[in-house]
Amino acid sequence: MCNCSEQASKISKIGGRMLLLTRKQEKAEGRRHVQEGVTDKDKRDGVHGKIRSKTFADLPGPELKWEKMTESPVPRLDGAAIQIRDQLFVFAGYGTIDIVHSHVDVYNFTSNTWGGRFDMPKEMAHSHLGMVTDGRYVYIVTGQYGPQCRGPTAHTFVLDTKTKKWQDMPPLPIPRYAPATQLWRGRLHVMGGSKEDRYTPGVDHWSIAVKDGRVLEKDWRIEMPIPRGGPHRACIVVDDRLYVIGGQEGDFMAKPNSPIFKCSRRHEVVYSDVYMLDDEMKWKYLPPMPKPNSHIEFAWVVVNNSIVIAGGTTEKHPDTKKMILVGEVFQFQLDKLKWSVVGKLPYRVKTTLVGFWDGWLYFTSGQRDRGPDDPTPRKVIGEMWRTKLRTTVCVNHAVGWKGVETGPRTHMLKTGAPLPLVVAS
Repeated sequence: MCNCSEQASKISKIGGRMLLLTRKQEKAEGRRHVQEGVTDKDKRDGVHGKIRSKTFADLPGPELKWEKMTESPVPRLDGAAIQIRDQLFVFAGYGTIDIVHSHVDVYNFTSNTWGGRFDMPKEMAHSHLGMVTDGRYVYIVTGQYGPQCRGPTAHTFVLDTKTKKWQDMPPLPIPRYAPATQLWRGRLHVMGGSKEDRYTPGVDHWSIAVKDGRVLEKDWRIEMPIPRGGPHRACIVVDDRLYVIGGQEGDFMAKPNSPIFKCSRRHEVVYSDVYMLDDEMKWKYLPPMPKPNSHIEFAWVVVNNSIVIAGGTTEKHPDTKKMILVGEVFQFQLDKLKWSVVGKLPYRVKTTLVGFWDGWLYFTSGQRDRGPDDPTPRKVIGEMWRTKLRTTVCVNHAVGWKGVETGPRTHMLKTGAPLPLVVAS
């Protein structure tokens, strides 16, 4: 039996040298995205002849009609969410930087109500979780334990959503923050994320066989490393292909010698990369997102043959160096491999928790902007919103997001030609 920790460490070191962007490449990428966002009215200052508005990174897109629904019992940042039929299970998260949640709230799309709150295991991480479902069982992997910028845990769990019972799984070989996590071909895949210092991107990729809430192997298996490491990315399986979208390198770290692990800002690189694994088990590069985007691990749904992503964070403002939130709804058409902006959210927001039911796109929680003219983060929210997404035909008994059976007129076809996504205005 191999030593997973030792081999994973070797792969990580090799991958880090080969695949991380050089500083020169990072700067070039940053300049490209800055130039794309500057308008003529923003091009002036006394030094370089240019000054960029705070909203320079916003992309044009149609306005959507949003309806406010019942608010979550608690505000959440960096939480997690899993949809099973007409229920959205919302896990953990920060309430404030000093307070974390250790329970699950359940939202019912049909009745527009929250209820059925239950506790998480005491050893389970409170944020930056990896999570996926098979339609009944939820697999929870690693994450940050505690508030501020505390350390990660390697603990993993499985939840039976019918009985509300938890079981332990074999721990991940090495703890990770916000790893990309998915079920694919009978195995639980975990990849990327940040290493134990919360900042260094990991490229490690592990898997373990699972079925009906049971783990079928004793040890995690080492898989093909991901081309670029880091946390806060979407990980999606559609038509037996695994996609990893967006993310970042670097994150806040604990301030040295701080007794409360106080968060301290560090350099981050947000990217727009899209990778895919298929039968060849080799990572392939696909067209990038319209702009760099991170904090989207639970911000997506699959609608027909498209991936829809709501909100996130993009590169910091080049002048103020402040974080910029994302207010667009993006669509990636899998048949055409084409990105577009299909709408705007009520405000810019990161770490949204997204669901889809009966033609409606929902999102809740996250951290919103300071206002229409200031895209920097401010308030942690628990609001729930929805907007109508309609398709050209009605589809019965569709397979829903993350492979879940979701009922009539929902989102992803099992077979047949892809349908275009139409946003109701």
